[in-house]
Order: sequence, then structure tokens, then C-alpha cells
Amino acid sequence: MAAAATVDGSALAGRALAAAGARHMFGVVGIPVTSLASRAAAAGVRFLAFRNEQSAGYAAAAYGFLTGTPGLLLTVSGPGCVHGLAGLSHATANAWPLLMVSGSCDQADAGRGDFQELDQIAATKPFAKLAVKATTIADIPRLVFQALNAAVSGRPGGCYLDIPSDVLHQSIPESEAVDLIAAAAAAAADSAASNPSPPKQNSSIEKAAELLRRAERPLVVIGKGAAYARAEEAIRKLVDTTGIPFLPTPMGKGVVPDSHPLSATAARSLAIGQCDVALVVGARLNWLLHFGEPPKWSKDVKFILVDVCEEEIELRKPHVGIVGDAKKVVELINREIKDDPFCLGRSHPWVEAITKKAKDNVLKMEAQLAKDVVPFNFLTPLRIIRDAILAEGSPAPIVVSEGANTMDVGRAVLVQNEPRTRLDAGTWGTMGVGLGYCIAAAVAEPERLVVAVEGDSGYGFSAMEVETLVRYQLPVVVIVFNNNGVYGGDRRSPDEITGPHKDDPAPTSFVPAAGYHKMMEAFGGKGYLVETPDELKSALSESFRARKPAVINCIIDPYAGAESGRMQHKN
Repeated sequence: MAAAATVDGSALAGRALAAAGARHMFGVVGIPVTSLASRAAAAGVRFLAFRNEQSAGYAAAAYGFLTGTPGLLLTVSGPGCVHGLAGLSHATANAWPLLMVSGSCDQADAGRGDFQELDQIAATKPFAKLAVKATTIADIPRLVFQALNAAVSGRPGGCYLDIPSDVLHQSIPESEAVDLIAAAAAAAADSAASNPSPPKQNSSIEKAAELLRRAERPLVVIGKGAAYARAEEAIRKLVDTTGIPFLPTPMGKGVVPDSHPLSATAARSLAIGQCDVALVVGARLNWLLHFGEPPKWSKDVKFILVDVCEEEIELRKPHVGIVGDAKKVVELINREIKDDPFCLGRSHPWVEAITKKAKDNVLKMEAQLAKDVVPFNFLTPLRIIRDAILAEGSPAPIVVSEGANTMDVGRAVLVQNEPRTRLDAGTWGTMGVGLGYCIAAAVAEPERLVVAVEGDSGYGFSAMEVETLVRYQLPVVVIVFNNNGVYGGDRRSPDEITGPHKDDPAPTSFVPAAGYHKMMEAFGGKGYLVETPDELKSALSESFRARKPAVINCIIDPYAGAESGRMQHKN
């Protein structure tokens, strides 16, 4: 008589993840999770194997933003879990859904110095919305569904699931495995159905619409939360119907096209300094928006704050706070305005002031961009890259941007006309996200080309992942702005070049003219070294057309940038 089929913890976890809707997982395998990765892949969850858990974590975080479903990060125990904290914390800081799954030591040996032993629940709790541990195999399906649901509920963020080695090796009959997954799925569906609907906020919607209607200088501020919520149609309708200028945060770019005539991006200081009513959708009034306080903002500005998190509204104490999904709330505001429509019109003094200031600043920028400066400054190659990206049309490439000067200048030059096509250092200002983001973007949006514009310092955090790009043959072109170091090499004053180690390289210096393109070539990808406009144009044309892994090593004048980009006062 044949033995009844059994399912071990690794297979059960893989099947539970697939049943919960997971389609991709990023991570680094090893004891005790190698089998889990293979079993998940067999169940239909594509596993992308990385060279470092930090990059895998950043990939999982970006995947959560791009898809609206939790990115999955798989790590080994102990040090693997610690490396994974980078992605877990980054996701939570950015309000992106992520589930980190780690193996851990045998429960019976905890406290005895077992292999890679760590209290991983305690380690992850400060960075996670939920941190849970499967103590028996039967716990796995329920906790998988619970953690995935928690990652997207309310304000999205990172969650953690710990599966000890002994649990991964436990087995149950096939029939019990099927029942456990079905029960977990049913319980998750019941929980979702029983979640109370957000309170009716008709009065808040009415107040918001009336404030905008009566405002002399209204402004719509678009955060990456609006992009995450797929609020683009509703916000574009609001802007077009009312004629109110809009200002996107860096990853809110493209929700309304940068090319829209009401964009206040090029008149940012005027817009936030003089607006009297600001509708802030899916953005926090944090450092990126100067905390909503003077002197950057008027002391009399009235904020209408739309956020999924009630605690955020209570913290900021806006004039009007609306708790809810960005898309649904803006749709309600549109409906309210429709009953008593208004439109500022192009000749409205506020609109004229914004558009004139934006036009003047754009003309100044374009005059600088028009010059071919060699050795390259930041503007010349960014103009060439911008034009090449725009020439791709739609679907627009996803732009990944990190680095001090590279990211800051790139934000002003590169154009996003479609939502969720810009990924950068985010709320936490995290460097090292680049290659992980690239991989996530390539698998989440396979119809789009991915173009990374990286400073050489930011690139260095995750450069080894170019091998991952080649291994999976992903359509990613990485452009490294190589200026010999952090901010551009040796920036020390004479009084800093003293002491017994004065002959050491500066803390900001790298090997001059490093051959980053050779690293890509070593793995079988395409490498380019460019120092002139024609060389860069040729490399972009060829690599964009090929849609295969490539690194363009773009040599920049090491004295072209500024320390800390636009954050000098923090250093």
C-alpha cells in the first residue's frame, strides 16, 4: 500500500504564498530556506535570486509600490535577516507593502548558541507593522495570509514572518495541507469583508471643495501615495476641471504629466510659499515638504490633508483632514465640485503667476541644457538621456534615480508623463536602492524599458547585481555618472588635509575613472564608456533598442557637482 503524500513546511509556505496571490519573490537562499524558494517557484511564485539581501529587499519594496501588492523578500537566518532589515525598514518608511520571510534556528536550540541564532522577532519589530512566528507547520498558511493582509491594510508597510528550521522540516498529510490553505484563505476573505467601511465624511468633502472654491491661490500637492493608489485619473480630472496648479513630490511625478501646463514643479518655491489652500493627496508633511511650516510655506496656508492613516491626520492637525484612499477621496471631491463647478482659468492671477514663473525658470534651465559641456557637467548628459527616454514614447520607461547631485539635478531635468515611472531614494533618502529597484521594475512592468541614472557612489552599493540583470536577461540600462566619488571626489579644505593620515584618499574619493562598464562586460552584458555627447547618444540608442542588460559609464567632471546635492545644511 502506497504511503500517503505529505507536504513539508517549505512546500506549504510556497503553496500558501501562491494561493494568497504572490507572483514574485526576491531574496538570497541558503540554510534553511533554499527548499522554500524552490517549492515556491514550483507553486508558481517566480523567485529572483540576488547577490545581497539588501538589494533584494529594496526590490521587494519597489515591487510593492509598482504593483500595489506586497513584495516578497526571502532571507536566511541571523545575518541574512539583519541584511533584510534594510528593505523592510525602507518599505515601512515609504508606506509600501512588503512581506519579509526568514528562516530561523531550531526552536529547541534557541538560547544555546545555535547556527545563526537571533531573536528575529525582536530584531524586526521596530521596522514592521506586524512580526509573527510560525511555531508549528500548521501555523504557516494562516500567518502567510495574515501578514500579507496586514502589509496592505491601512497605511501600507513592511511585515515579517519567521519560520524556524524545524518548522520548515515538519510534514503533514497532503489533505491537511489543502484544508489549512483553504481555511486561511476563507478567514482572510471573511476578515476583509468584515472590516468596517471608512466613516462617512460628507462634511469633510464639502469643506474641502468649498475651501478650494473660495481659495485665491489653491494648490494640489501630489505624493507617491496618490501614485500607489492609482489616483491619476481622478487627480487629472480635478486639475483639468478646476484649473488649480499642481505640485508633485519626486515619486508623485507623472500622476499628472510633467508636461501639463498647470505643473508648478518649475515654480515650486512660489507655489508653496504663496498658496493659501493646499490639497495634499498621498503625501506627508515631512522634510520633503518642509513640514508644512514657515518660512517655506505661508503661515496662513490652510491644508486639506488626504491620508489613509488617521494617526497622520491627528499628528499634522490640518485645517481639513480626510481619512481614506486617495483615489476614492478625490473622486468624492470631484463629485462635490461637479454640483457647483468652478475653474480658475488661464488668466486667473494665481495661474498666470505660476505659469509665468515656471516658464521663466524652464527657459533658464533650457538655456543651460542647450550647451554641450565637455568634460560633462550634470546637465549635458541628463538632457541627452531625457530626450532619449521621451523618444521611447508610451509605455514610458521606468526611471530609477539615486545619488546626491545625479538624483537632485535629474529630478529637475528628467520628465515623467506617466504615473509610477520614477523610483528614487524616497522618504528615507536611502542610497543603494538602484539595482534592486531596476530588477523589481523589470519583472513588475515587463513591457517597459528600465533606465537607471545613478551616481557612482549610489551605484556602488548594489553594483554586483548587474550579474543578476544578466542572469535573468532583464531590459535594464544603467547609466553611471562617474565623477570619482561621493559628490565628486576630494572636496576637502586645506585645514582638513592634516594629521598622520593626510596622504590617504579623501573620504569622498574613489578610484578615478573607474571602469564600471567592464564589470558588466565581465558577466556577459554590454558595457559602454562615454565622454562626449555623440558617444552617449550612440550608447543610448543602441542599448535602448537592444533592451538587454547594459552599463553606460558616463565620465563627469569631478568638480561639476556640489556637496550633498541640495542638503548641504544637513552635513
